[in-house]
Amino acid sequence: MTQSQPVADGEFLISAASTDLLDPQGRSLAAAVQWWELGGLPHRWPVAVLGEGPPLLLLHGFDSSFLEFRRLAPLLAPHHRLLIPDLYGFGFTPRPADGTYSPMGVLAHLEALLVALKAQPGLDGPLGLIGASMGGAVAVELARRQPDRIGRLLLLAPAGLTGRPMPLPPLLDRLGVRFLALPGVRRGLCRAAFANPDADVGPAELEIASLHLASPGWAPALARFARSGGFAGCGHPLPPQPLQVLWGTNDRILRPAQKRAALALIGERLQELADCGHLPHIDQPQAVAACWLQT
Repeated sequence: MTQSQPVADGEFLISAASTDLLDPQGRSLAAAVQWWELGGLPHRWPVAVLGEGPPLLLLHGFDSSFLEFRRLAPLLAPHHRLLIPDLYGFGFTPRPADGTYSPMGVLAHLEALLVALKAQPGLDGPLGLIGASMGGAVAVELARRQPDRIGRLLLLAPAGLTGRPMPLPPLLDRLGVRFLALPGVRRGLCRAAFANPDADVGPAELEIASLHLASPGWAPALARFARSGGFAGCGHPLPPQPLQVLWGTNDRILRPAQKRAALALIGERLQELADCGHLPHIDQPQAVAACWLQT
């Protein structure tokens, strides 16, 4: 499965990924995807569902997919019912032409998902919530909006807790998306996210980092999200639920100034992980699982 393949819808791509991905953990997670109907939203929406126990919602980062959690999910599934959606406008989701590709659209989709969960036995109580990178800011926003549904949070290298939205104007947003689609750029970003890219980044990781680009509407939806300004300044105020943060000492995606601002906001709730980049759930999944389960 490569970026040069014909564009196919998300259901086809995930079905093919469940048998064809190079990464066996990615294949297993793709095989766990269900397609849900959510009230108020047209189409069906992908959610990986696996494991048994108290419900735990996992949210991926910018221009990524549920496959981010391929290494963490097997460690948490014996303890939790995992629910891993693709965020609205990202991953393998449908991208209708009239969709709201902005933080508002992302949060409305997740709130519809919470309503659907409430109707299912055993999933109507408080959920745990883990958010990675941009998913950390999404998690904080969702926790503030749904204080009765979210029990506690773990943020992994959260992006967007501080700062201000910076909308990209028309033309620049489209040029930025074209730039992100270049194979060399995808490769460079993937390598930058890992602590030890020479050892840990190979064809399997590069395949997963780019697979969702074949989803119909990927480019215009991402451009419109960039035009919205995205998630920024989401940490003020922090939600009242218990909250922890893990940050890799080798994070090369978030700048030092962003880390200093996050540290000032979060304080002693931030823990650094050695030999870890911007993706603690991939570089150090055992440490992330231990942090969540020991609380």
